[in-house]
Amino acid sequence: MITAPDLDLDLPTLPRTATTVRPYGDTTDDGMVQVSFTLPFPHGPLADGAALQLARKMGIDRPLLVHSKPIGRDFSFFVVYGPVVHEVDLDEIEVVEREYPLLTAKEANSAVSERLGRKLVVLGACIGTDAHTVGIDAILNIKGFAGEKGLEYYKELKVLNLGAQVSVPELVRRARVEGADAVLVSQVVTQRDAHLTNVKELAAELRAEFAEHERPLLVVGGPRFDPGTAAELGADRVFGRGTTPSDVASYLVHALTGAELTG
Repeated sequence: MITAPDLDLDLPTLPRTATTVRPYGDTTDDGMVQVSFTLPFPHGPLADGAALQLARKMGIDRPLLVHSKPIGRDFSFFVVYGPVVHEVDLDEIEVVEREYPLLTAKEANSAVSERLGRKLVVLGACIGTDAHTVGIDAILNIKGFAGEKGLEYYKELKVLNLGAQVSVPELVRRARVEGADAVLVSQVVTQRDAHLTNVKELAAELRAEFAEHERPLLVVGGPRFDPGTAAELGADRVFGRGTTPSDVASYLVHALTGAELTG
């Protein structure tokens, strides 16, 4: 593994008091970015001009068209490089902070056993037309992800992985039959915001089927989700890219056992 000291790069250090940042390319604060996109227009000089105009409207000053090629007869692909005029105010950024400690499997099992006195039931699935089970399997299957074992490894959790392309009505029905404490949904297919539509539909049907005090937690994950949109989607928690089984297990224990946990 190569680490930063091994590379011996003379990178600048921003002052800790800085409240705004701009992209870094060659020198500090130069604002350099590289973007790629496709236009539904045949490749040629007019398409190149359209790409540069779009880049300027995106806030890229003096854009350089570094790559341009046709995609079939009616589409063109571009890569544009240049400095953006924008900066980011760090004081205006809102992030979802983890308000609970990460637990080991042993700690999670103990909390569930002591606080619930029964197994915590977790139902997982990919809904709609989504057939990408890698995400839900990484969290649920015992083999796990990133060196961590999945929730099936936790002896105080009863895990039911329904797999791919499960309809919303079927998932709600199974949640009722199994007495689910939590429903975990992974969505990778995002065309036309299908992931957002599916989750909103599921959230609405869970609330229609269950009284609020008995409704299972709705936990959503996928690479295109913003963790800050849980309330907008009707979910209890949204996990983004890089989530591990212990992240999810610790949240479930925190939310469902009511334990005052320390870590």
